Amino acid sequence: MELEEISRRVRYNTLYMITKAGSGHPGGSLSAIDIMVTLYFKVMRYKVEDPFWEDRDRFVLSKGHACPALYAIFYELGIIKREELDTLRKPGSRLQGHPDIKRLPWAEFSSGSLGQGLSFGVGVALSGKIDRKDYYTFVMLGDGESQEGQVWEAAMSARKFKLDHLIGITDRNRLQIDGGTESIMPIDPIADKWRAFGWNVIEIDGHNFSEITGAIEKAKVTSESPTMIIAHTVKGKGVSFMENVVDFHGKAPTAQEWEKARVELGGDYYE
Repeated sequence: MELEEISRRVRYNTLYMITKAGSGHPGGSLSAIDIMVTLYFKVMRYKVEDPFWEDRDRFVLSKGHACPALYAIFYELGIIKREELDTLRKPGSRLQGHPDIKRLPWAEFSSGSLGQGLSFGVGVALSGKIDRKDYYTFVMLGDGESQEGQVWEAAMSARKFKLDHLIGITDRNRLQIDGGTESIMPIDPIADKWRAFGWNVIEIDGHNFSEITGAIEKAKVTSESPTMIIAHTVKGKGVSFMENVVDFHGKAPTAQEWEKARVELGGDYYE
């Protein structure tokens, strides 16, 4: 199945869940979907039936508020049942507003407090290196999240330990909850910052599947240093009235907006 088609369905179900819940983070979920779909449907090694398989590649969603996109991918993989999509953010649901690995171990990490995912990823990658495993650890960060100091402590550790099986991906959509990243707390030149910390850096269009795949292939042949992929993306990608609109960082669509979005996304994939 084509990645573009999967991404469109994932976008549809992501917005369906958020609209149904009346709460969530559509903008940063939509910007990350093409990357996540590429990882789960083309790149990563894992077993749906065994979330604890020791040799699996790991994906850590550090920007945990984008988890509706992850849940929509799990639905595509058969991990989540159709009726569960209606339970996002409801008491007792496995699908909380941030991932909960006690209820959904495929998520790898109970993220939510921003800035912590890369540190966790460093630990996972270091464990793999010590145990002489060949799995890769992928960590997706938000660009607003990259203002957190802990991110850069983790960056130093990853270089020190030469974690070449650690691949970070920055979702560079340039918007955070209060506005543009460069007006809130500038992070540019972000690529130069990662290079200064000793990382291999690759910049791509985060909605171009060939560029995403190519960047990961390049990262995998890099030795003795971690790689950071700076993925330039569009907040709210795929829905015209959400694209580059900061208000949709953490605001659910109205019923009327949902009807418009579902038409733009090509119909009722949920049914």
